Amino acid sequence: MGDIKIEGVTHWSIPVNNIEESEKFYGELLGLDFKARLGNSIMTCFNVGDHNILLCEVAEPMEVSSDADVRAHHSFTVSPETFDRACKVFKEENVTVVGLTYRGRGVFCGREMYFLDPSGNRLELRDPTWVEGMPEPSYEELVSA
Repeated sequence: MGDIKIEGVTHWSIPVNNIEESEKFYGELLGLDFKARLGNSIMTCFNVGDHNILLCEVAEPMEVSSDADVRAHHSFTVSPETFDRACKVFKEENVTVVGLTYRGRGVFCGREMYFLDPSGNRLELRDPTWVEGMPEPSYEELVSA
């Protein structure tokens, strides 16, 4: 084993129900950099940092549900200020927030907000600067601050 050595990630693909709606969500709301709509026009590439994210419109729409498998998700790192601002923007834009976690131990420590894109994909914003012992305000407290 070990004959194959992966050198990097070309892109991650996220299935979406509506490419135009998803372009607005990922580009305008989340602020990812638009790269291109691919030739077949049902896939769009966005970039954030060193990562490309390919939105792929599915033939049969997926059901939007906050009960989806909580383990499968895509996580984005943000600053503390962006995390706080996102809470307010998500409330204003009626983005479904499904959880707020303060993780003091483990591999990915920090405060984490889980939410759904318009197609029901579970996403996460993670502020890695939060450490155990810091305040743990609720989502409602962050929205109203």
